[in-house]
Amino acid sequence: MPQELLLQVTPEIAANELLLKTYLSKQIKVSERDIQHVSILKRSIDARQKAIKINLKVVIYLEGESVLEHPIQLPDYKNVSSAPEVIVVGAGPAGLFAALQLIELGLKPIVLERGKDVRGRRRDLKAINVDHVVDEDSNYCFGEGGAGTYSDGKLYTRSKKRGDVTRILELLVAFGASPDILVDAHPHIGTNKLPQIIQDIREKIIECGGQVLFETRLTDILIKSNEVQGVVTQKGDTILAKKLILATGHSARDIFELLDRKKVFIEAKPFALGVRAEHPQSLIDRIQYSCDYRGEHLPPAPYSIVKQVGGRGMYSFCMCPGGVIAPCATSPGEVVTNGWSPSKRDQATANSGIVIELKLEDFKPFAKFGALAGMEFQKSIEQKAWHLAGETQKVPAQRMVDFTQNKVSADIPKTSYVPGTTSVEMGQVFPRFLSQILREGFTEFGKSMRGYLTNEAILHAPESRTSSPVRIPRDAETLEHLQIKGLYPCGEGAGYAGGIISAAIDGEQCALKIGAILKV
Repeated sequence: MPQELLLQVTPEIAANELLLKTYLSKQIKVSERDIQHVSILKRSIDARQKAIKINLKVVIYLEGESVLEHPIQLPDYKNVSSAPEVIVVGAGPAGLFAALQLIELGLKPIVLERGKDVRGRRRDLKAINVDHVVDEDSNYCFGEGGAGTYSDGKLYTRSKKRGDVTRILELLVAFGASPDILVDAHPHIGTNKLPQIIQDIREKIIECGGQVLFETRLTDILIKSNEVQGVVTQKGDTILAKKLILATGHSARDIFELLDRKKVFIEAKPFALGVRAEHPQSLIDRIQYSCDYRGEHLPPAPYSIVKQVGGRGMYSFCMCPGGVIAPCATSPGEVVTNGWSPSKRDQATANSGIVIELKLEDFKPFAKFGALAGMEFQKSIEQKAWHLAGETQKVPAQRMVDFTQNKVSADIPKTSYVPGTTSVEMGQVFPRFLSQILREGFTEFGKSMRGYLTNEAILHAPESRTSSPVRIPRDAETLEHLQIKGLYPCGEGAGYAGGIISAAIDGEQCALKIGAILKV
């Protein structure tokens, strides 16, 4: 009978199949020749001691034992071209996985996406980076695959109670992701690999009779007697359906404004806001791995840090080892930062959002905007940063120690943020209470991670799109909007997810609720 084993080994052994076999043969006291196959089920790094170890969970098959391979295949998707229609607004992970689930249930998704397809987006990303031109419908946040496509592809989630994480990961593998994502503790696809996977998902939706309409922005939701009737697009087209999954992401401010205008119940939601800090990756490696050189068998080190400062949580967010900082504005007249890593995480720098928990009372200066108060607070900081940095896509930047000392940096070295930076005292960007917490917090970070607080680290502002500033309330059981029948607020934009996996799960859950009602 195959043996399951938990073990700790050196990075060299973990990376080499032959060395691992030799090690295991000694552990279970059999000859190497008797080990037919080793399957790795789980893999994680333990860097708590000076000698870094890799935690493995393996299954060992000896000669004569049947090797149980779990082939990963796509579900048996039906042809739904003549099935009942469901409108899905947004082609991010929530929208795409909702569409796939609808097809599996025998329903026809009509996916509306304001942006371009995954390839077409690239020209608009170049325009932001090189020409400082922001297309409001096609950028790092909007377009096929949503904000995740060109912003890393991290698949770690704590949302296991929400649904089946493994199912989502296996679907991604079936669509072309590396099987490693099923094994690694912090799985990651990479910005270079995601576009093809996203394209393959879209092609499958179309092949099965679903529709995917690009450059099709929602401008109105048709509601009669508090029930969805359909939608109107910016092209003037009307699409009728009684079920609508609204998966527009955390940056679709026009959607929040539309709902507010139509008196559809929404509410302000706290989120987190701060800066994006960039260090040399070699420095983070030295801190995390306690060595001068990490070697070829260890990946670029990530970090995670949380402190309570002034009664608020200050923490690292969307940390990108071997990654770059990207411009994520969605309108002219604002700047926004985010980070991503390619699959190999082979860039020279590491970056992370360093953000502070906000409270609803922080939005009081914007109280006249009602449910949109948090959004207007967020917008005001992004616009101020744009103005201070020179009214292009350059962002305010400051060396980390200089920031803690309220000192304008004499120079800012070239960073991974392609549009460029302007030396600004960060205290000008944020309200005073936020600047003070950030200053104290970085000092505390430096005590926990020796070497982290350094002028080699460059702060970029703002990191402001951590999660939605608005929640669209829904029934906990039916997932339907509390007021509008047939409206299913979904994913990050509605306030019910925080990343690719949790958004995908939420998309599936909304589709399942609709399927249970329509009972094809």
